[in-house]
Amino acid sequence: MRTTYSGLVNAAYLDQIVTLYGWAHRRRDHGGVIFIDLRDREGLVQIVCDPDRAETFKIAEGVRNEFCLKIVGKVRRRPEGTINSNLVSGEVEVLCHELEVLNPSVTPPFQLDDENLSETVRLTHRVLDLRRAPMQRNMMLRYKTARAFRRFLDDAGFIDIETPMLTKSTPEGARDYLVPSRVHDGQFFALPQSPQLFKQLLMVSGFDRYYQITKCFRDEDLRADRQPEFTQVDIETSFLTEGEIISLMEEMIRTVFKEAIDADLPNPFPRMAYSEAMARFGSDKPDLRVTLEFTELTDVMKNVDFKVFNAVANSEGGRVAGLRIPGGAELSRGEIDAYTQFVAIYGAKGLAYIKVNDVAAGRDGLQSPIVKNLSDDALKTIIERTGAANGDLIFFGADRAKVVNDALGALRVKIGHEKNHLDGRKWAPVWIVDFPMFDYDDEDKRWVACHHPFTSPKDEHLEFLETDPGKCLAKAYDCALNGWEIGGGSVRINRADVQEKVFNALGIGEEEAQLKFGFLLDALKYGAPPHGGVAFGLDRIVTMMTGAESIRDVIAFPKTQRAQDLLTQAPSPVDEKQLRELHIRLRNPIKAEEA
Repeated sequence: MRTTYSGLVNAAYLDQIVTLYGWAHRRRDHGGVIFIDLRDREGLVQIVCDPDRAETFKIAEGVRNEFCLKIVGKVRRRPEGTINSNLVSGEVEVLCHELEVLNPSVTPPFQLDDENLSETVRLTHRVLDLRRAPMQRNMMLRYKTARAFRRFLDDAGFIDIETPMLTKSTPEGARDYLVPSRVHDGQFFALPQSPQLFKQLLMVSGFDRYYQITKCFRDEDLRADRQPEFTQVDIETSFLTEGEIISLMEEMIRTVFKEAIDADLPNPFPRMAYSEAMARFGSDKPDLRVTLEFTELTDVMKNVDFKVFNAVANSEGGRVAGLRIPGGAELSRGEIDAYTQFVAIYGAKGLAYIKVNDVAAGRDGLQSPIVKNLSDDALKTIIERTGAANGDLIFFGADRAKVVNDALGALRVKIGHEKNHLDGRKWAPVWIVDFPMFDYDDEDKRWVACHHPFTSPKDEHLEFLETDPGKCLAKAYDCALNGWEIGGGSVRINRADVQEKVFNALGIGEEEAQLKFGFLLDALKYGAPPHGGVAFGLDRIVTMMTGAESIRDVIAFPKTQRAQDLLTQAPSPVDEKQLRELHIRLRNPIKAEEA
């Protein structure tokens, strides 16, 4: 039997005979003595093969990278001057007595310690990529993080309950992944975007505290922090208020970070209203480490002669905001042009600016093509409100509020990190609360749910459901960390009459509501308790813990940004027999290269 993992052999095993298993990371022949770095999930240990043991030495001569090996040998101290303090096993080595090749390996397509591999190569050969030390560490940390979540929730009285993977399509959020039914011709299951409705039903069923670490599926455009299938820590509880849920979940996140990476998150997390977050940072997931903030200038620009500003300031839903960059007057024209191109990604038509050379000189101390279009009073107010000093630069955003928030918000984070406008904190969590219940969809001319249609409105805003949905705030809350949303949830609607009013506000009639959500509406009539919950993104949290650039680096077998699995070559065509069994005929012929 294995004595211990190869990477854990240390001075405690001196003079002991150990049995080890692993892979040949490297083989080196030094003047008749062969060294093999034996690797497993815990790290490396150096194996010494001496020519005095002729049979073992002969086998060692044939070992190559990634051969799977069994080693029996004696642990001894490394010679003076050869200690490797970077390894757990760095003080010792194993003198090989027996060597068995359990399985040889073909030549790998890359060296496992190569740091310049393309993602395509890594995902195509994911099995080998997962053997690399960074990926081994990431997967082990993912396990530790999931274990910490489970431990906290188990100790807090939550019950792990599985919910269905094949469920009903409810196209109110992202696009569903559909699964055709063979038994029921022309009908489809959907893979769950979340267990939302089932966890609410579990609360009605009386289970009180539920959790599940589960896969969810969304057929949406992908980014670095998104995958078509992802893992969330899904939680629901009964009889707790919005504030009590937030406090309990905050304690959980602090505990998880401490257990997984020994990080101390602040206690308590700050809480900030959605309206304040948008006003100051243009984002409902602000990176609070960045010290830059917006300055509201819409009212200042209503009476200026500059049409670019006044037209927006006087329009419904328009916003003019400033972003002061301390020391920003040193930015070159090329850098400003690059930032202008950057905000264009978010729909901004341009990026006006003023360089502040001398505050005391008034207009003459300001440098910008737009200064001549602004009155002295407007310029004075801009300087006073932004707090601009000599050597600063002020960027301006003027457009629909969403465009300004998205563009300046992204610019704030970009410049904050590039120019080191940071407060020095490693972790800056925040709860965003008091979200709007609804957002108006100009294209469809109707109200849509900001979170989902089962979120409860604030008690004092119930009247707005029928009179003015735009004023209605929700019992919803998101947890953001360093500019990433890591979790979000809400108190749910537990009364059928309130749920009906929300559906009416969303333009969902009684017949449609019954067709899509009848099972939930019926369940709410049976004494449904007040309940609420939250879901945390496990992939995102582990990505942040590791400092990885993409969640693909913390998922064992991820998809590409084109939602493909390069390892298994999925998705792929299926044969005509399978399609016939599912009662499906393809509208577009399969391309020859796909067949």
